[in-house]
Amino acid sequence: MARVPSIARIRFDRKNLRVGTRVAVAVSGGADSVGLLRALHREAAELGLVLAVAHVHHGIRGAEADEDERFVGDLADDLGLELWAHRVETPAVARERKQTLEEAARELRYAWFRELLAQGKFDAVATAHTLDDQAETVLHRLLRGAWTEGLGGIHPVVHCARGSILRPFLETRREEIREWLQQRGQPWREDATNQDTAHTRNRIRLDLMPRLGEYNPQVAEQLARLATIARDEESWWDAELARILPGLVLPGKPVRGGGRAVSTHPEEGSAGIELERLRALAPAVRRRVLRAAAKRLGCALNFEQTERLMAMCEPEAAKKQELAAGLWAEKSARELRLVRKGASREEAIATEPVEVSIPGEASGFGVRLRMVLAENASTASPGTVVLRTPRAGDRVRIRHSRGAKPLKEIFERMQVEPEARKTWPVLEWQRQIVWMKGVELEPEREVPFAVEMVSAA
Repeated sequence: MARVPSIARIRFDRKNLRVGTRVAVAVSGGADSVGLLRALHREAAELGLVLAVAHVHHGIRGAEADEDERFVGDLADDLGLELWAHRVETPAVARERKQTLEEAARELRYAWFRELLAQGKFDAVATAHTLDDQAETVLHRLLRGAWTEGLGGIHPVVHCARGSILRPFLETRREEIREWLQQRGQPWREDATNQDTAHTRNRIRLDLMPRLGEYNPQVAEQLARLATIARDEESWWDAELARILPGLVLPGKPVRGGGRAVSTHPEEGSAGIELERLRALAPAVRRRVLRAAAKRLGCALNFEQTERLMAMCEPEAAKKQELAAGLWAEKSARELRLVRKGASREEAIATEPVEVSIPGEASGFGVRLRMVLAENASTASPGTVVLRTPRAGDRVRIRHSRGAKPLKEIFERMQVEPEARKTWPVLEWQRQIVWMKGVELEPEREVPFAVEMVSAA
């Protein structure tokens, strides 16, 4: 058997590591973070770095998480580094914020990193995102319909109010890190949840990426390159829009005698663009300008909404339409205006069930949902869904639970006030609830479509 060549030095990005930089290395205990810590520690003297270890216990995996914490503490001791350990109750926060565990964990983790930087404890926090993580992120966002800003993926450097978050391993493969650790006899911890294919990210890592690798063995590198190109494109567009928007997108609406009237209502706003100037722009520029105008009003337009707005620039197009919940487009003889209206509670919450065909969109009860057919759905139409409020006897099965549970129990876990429960939106398909605001459900039967919450009132 051929001997595997020894990897003397593991590759990592050094250009953002300055002499004297105090770096907290975020270490979960997994191979990537352990590899980053060992790589930085190995060359800390040469680079002039002052290292410490930062570990977050998310309060999710019980005894396994306790073992991770002990493992990271022992590793810090072995390397003679200071350990900064932090504990959070992610499940409680996820319930309160109506987030998934993954979303809440990430927000809590990065909030602590930023706190360490803001307090001046460190100049930078280094996380161990790899080239594989980058590729999976780009692919995940591509599947969800991201624009180029989303395809930029994980940024190598995130500048905070004070200090920065660095990703030195973004050009390093996960397999290379593991091989390097094995050659040095350095163990790591395995997180069993990384094998749970209930999570989309894990299915992309364990199933989709290997399949794509059969078509192109360099697919991970290609996706990572796409991220680099997209970030550079976005950087250019940001500068270009900063140059052209001030004279193109005007706040408020024109008034007789000149000038423009601007609403002072905190939940309202509008912006206008001269139609002739819009029509003179190349489609790529026009699309960017329209999305930037909506963003100024606090709305992120998807592709379909943007194309509807693009079509309104034509003379024969509709003169008024709702683009998203609370955001309207209005066209006069001279300009196209975007108007964000502050809806009252009565306007935002519907009172009657809303039935729509699949695929399609449903609006009511303070949300706007989009139903998209799954790739493996049969050609037969899945029929219709009903967006409604809870009824007596309703039960749902939440992800990673045993059997269906009454909505009352779910609301108590989420700490939803009794009054709010009356108008809480749920989506019914074939007599089962397949979606519920703020909860990850696992329906009893396979659902041939995905549900996306486009907006919420």
